[in-house]
Amino acid sequence: RVEPVQERRVPVTVRANGRLAANEEHTWRVGAITDGRIIQVLVRVGDRVEKGQVLARMFSHDVHESRAMYRRAVAEYNRLQSNLEYARRQRDRIRRLLEMKAASQEQLDTAENELRNAETALRAAEIEVNRTRQHLVEFLEIPIEGPDHREPGADSYSEADLIPIRAPASGVVISRLVTAGSVVQASSELFVISDLSSIWVIAAVQEEFLSRVRPGMMARVSVQAYPDRPFVGRVLRVNEKLDPETRTVQAIIEIDNRHGLLKPEMYGVVELESGASEQGLYVLQSAIQDVNGQPTVFVETGPGRFEPRPVETGRAIDRLVEVRRGLRAGERVAVEGGFVLKSQLLKSTLSEE
Repeated sequence: RVEPVQERRVPVTVRANGRLAANEEHTWRVGAITDGRIIQVLVRVGDRVEKGQVLARMFSHDVHESRAMYRRAVAEYNRLQSNLEYARRQRDRIRRLLEMKAASQEQLDTAENELRNAETALRAAEIEVNRTRQHLVEFLEIPIEGPDHREPGADSYSEADLIPIRAPASGVVISRLVTAGSVVQASSELFVISDLSSIWVIAAVQEEFLSRVRPGMMARVSVQAYPDRPFVGRVLRVNEKLDPETRTVQAIIEIDNRHGLLKPEMYGVVELESGASEQGLYVLQSAIQDVNGQPTVFVETGPGRFEPRPVETGRAIDRLVEVRRGLRAGERVAVEGGFVLKSQLLKSTLSEE
């Protein structure tokens, strides 16, 4: 079967290789809030977690030090509260004596001043009590008072003594960098959690196509796991920095991944649709035969007669292949039976040799 070479206008696309990665805008790196040792790890890589879920628990000397500071703050508050009550009674007594002409105005002024100082000191002590309580309850997320009794043994910890490490948002654990017994420092990265309902593709766009790529343009991504199912997304941004070794620029593409088919670190082929179109010559893919490593089509020269013609091919769209050089519009080429023609050509070539 033969068909004419078709001249078509097709969308202008830019092809690039891409790597799938977690959406950084929906990724959280969970760290330690203080120095300590990990006692329990409650999740594994791949687990889905909810916001606020405990990922691990750690022991830190900060727990006992903070509780001791709180107890000292409470004791100081109680002491200053007693001082305030005493200063108030003294002020009231001197005021009565002054009314009886048994005390001087200077003594009353001194008593008033001592009362004001006691009130100021009590307010400062109240602030310190609230600060130390907040550090325990909101920052470390542990009870103000520890357990009254603890089982003997160096590695025996009550849950009330352990600082919980919680998930800041719902998502999937994509990295776990600690195990039970790990010693960590404040701000050490322990877990990476990502919401994979959307995923990024980092495409390496060749320098020559940079002028065609812009934020907002549509993109189709194909991966080996689903070769017949392209995934559609949009370009979020194009990086400013050019890779000096590969001469490429990274374009970040966001794809809806609510079904969870795409995974970070997959590789894909990206087609960016520029919105423009260009004209070209196209033949069916079945018309292209590989003859001695050269793409070749068989052009009809007469009824039942064909000549092999090397061609330069371009991009593939659906079942069509672009022919950039070697054919003219309207020429008829074999789209079925090309393999038979190729076999006859090779046979005649061997016979001549």
